[in-house]
Amino acid sequence: MSQKHARVIEGIFADPASGNIHWREVESLLKHLGATLESPRGARVRVVLNGVEGTLHRPHHSGLCSKQDIRHLREYLAAAGIKPGAS
Repeated sequence: MSQKHARVIEGIFADPASGNIHWREVESLLKHLGATLESPRGARVRVVLNGVEGTLHRPHHSGLCSKQDIRHLREYLAAAGIKPGAS
């Protein structure tokens, strides 16, 4: 795993939740991890990673994920077996 993706994972799992993670970084990380992403409607993104299905929300205006979005992403990644330090 590249250092860039490792830093994004660390930022997602940081406490308190980071407010400085761009959606494009999250999308790149998910694709690198082997996730499939579909956009059925609007800002919703259906993600399947390691057999775990979830729905994430693409930011509307700034491209930055909100702290709430990061907490939701953290829960999803943990359920899919992804954690900091794992390559």
